Amino acid sequence: MEKTWRQNLWEIVKFIAITLIIVIPFRMFIAQPFIVSGASMVPTFHNSEYLIVDELSYYLRSPARGEVIIFKYPKNPKVYYIKRIVGLPGETVTIRNNQVFVQSPGSTEEAVTWTNVDNETKPIENAEPVTLGSNEYFVMGDNRTESSDSRYWGALPRNLITGRAFIRLFPFGKVGINPGGI
Repeated sequence: MEKTWRQNLWEIVKFIAITLIIVIPFRMFIAQPFIVSGASMVPTFHNSEYLIVDELSYYLRSPARGEVIIFKYPKNPKVYYIKRIVGLPGETVTIRNNQVFVQSPGSTEEAVTWTNVDNETKPIENAEPVTLGSNEYFVMGDNRTESSDSRYWGALPRNLITGRAFIRLFPFGKVGINPGGI
């Protein structure tokens, strides 16, 4: 039996509606694409790498130290950044002698989270201790000497975190799940 133009139009409308019902919530609440821009995460991520961001995990749990996250830049929320979580809410982060130290609340001991490998030619500057609030994170780029991060613009509020780097899709030779992960 031949379909009339109305039946064909109705099929197209149903297809578009079903697609929108599935795609839009997926894109808004579960995952979205992200293209790395800049050198702040070298050697983990390079310029123009294509990532899929997991937006769902942080509805179910808190971000963890060492995770690579995508977030809205606090000084311009229209711009997105990619960095690694170094300090968690309530912790104190100190930078001295090319090392990043993190002290947990109530503890007198500091843990070294990162040592600058190239401290002869590109040392990182010492910084006063930063104590994070209950919903704040301290983030840094893996390329510490070339990164605009919490050392310069302060702690990252939790509500600006979009998600974590979940899949690297490009370049094809580096495709993988949890790229740069812990």
